[in-house]
Amino acid sequence: MARPLSPAAGAVELVASGGHSVTVEHVSRRFGDIAAVDDVSLEIPAGEFLSVLGPSGCGKTTLLRILAGFEHPDTGRVLIDGRDVTFDPPHRRPTNLVFQRGALFPHRTVFENVAYPLQRRGEPRHRIREIVGQMLEMVRLTGFEQRRPSEISGGQAQRVALARALAARPAVLLLDEPLSALDLSLRKEMQLELRRLQEELGTTFVFVTHDQEEALTMSSRIVIMRAGRVEQIGTPREIYEHPASMFASTFIGDSNLLRGTVRSAGEGEVVVAVGELSLRVADDRALAPGTEVALSVRPERITTLGDAAPDGGANVVTGEVLELVFLGNRVRARLACGTSTVWVEEPPTTPAARRLTEGSVARVAWPVDAGRLLLVDPS
Repeated sequence: MARPLSPAAGAVELVASGGHSVTVEHVSRRFGDIAAVDDVSLEIPAGEFLSVLGPSGCGKTTLLRILAGFEHPDTGRVLIDGRDVTFDPPHRRPTNLVFQRGALFPHRTVFENVAYPLQRRGEPRHRIREIVGQMLEMVRLTGFEQRRPSEISGGQAQRVALARALAARPAVLLLDEPLSALDLSLRKEMQLELRRLQEELGTTFVFVTHDQEEALTMSSRIVIMRAGRVEQIGTPREIYEHPASMFASTFIGDSNLLRGTVRSAGEGEVVVAVGELSLRVADDRALAPGTEVALSVRPERITTLGDAAPDGGANVVTGEVLELVFLGNRVRARLACGTSTVWVEEPPTTPAARRLTEGSVARVAWPVDAGRLLLVDPS
């Protein structure tokens, strides 16, 4: 496990800046015929770490630029702590935006880049030296103070930009994939450190990413965007365990998505016909027979039975192992079960998992309450 980065010995403690609430009311932004942001509404409480997650082109960066003041919406408005800032320029908002590529001053040294917002605020020199030193220690760039952006790597430049933004102690910090240029080890450490700093300072963070693990690790809540619209909002656990749509189910984590039709519904359970399979799922909706649905089941909720007797409340299917992947702490197996393909993921140490081989036949099962029933997306 990556360890959190430690503040420099003797460094000053950062003063909690506090965060502001952010309200987005029916905001839309079009570029020609493309709706980059389409009627988006959000309530972000003060001090929350909110991640905006979605594929490329879903509108998440445009939304962030609207919050920062670099783009103005065609309709709707943005409020920060109740004040309408929809058409205020960036410098008149209590926000700071960390761009995906850093955007450092090329003619200034690393020290001068990080010190810039402190100098504008009129901080005394000794305080600037202390804060800049702490920020550079936090991003592991102590000793780089006198280098210029052209003399450091892209990943290092991104860390300088992050240090500069944090040094300014904004009430709302906006981050556009700020860790994407870092190597895996440092990225994981910075995830933990950013989360710690956010909690310590109380700053409101709005963090744009396409990395699912990053969003799950860092966020108080996650907004999933798709084609300019909000697909789902919730805590990481809520979104992972209770996806609201087929898109959300497959975009966060891995999921088996078994499409079929409702056979019957009643008494808190729905029976779904998936090809020749008849599968049960805990759901109290009164869905009409024939309704097109998709049954979402996470691979880690499915177990290989081996010779064990299945639980009476479980779905049991049999299939041929088409693919077997050893991933160290787990094994992933892909099974052909009738007309469907099912992925199973479990520790490699279980007796049943040890007997799995490509071409073998295996029985797998999952509890009725492990599945989620989703209506088929119109698209």
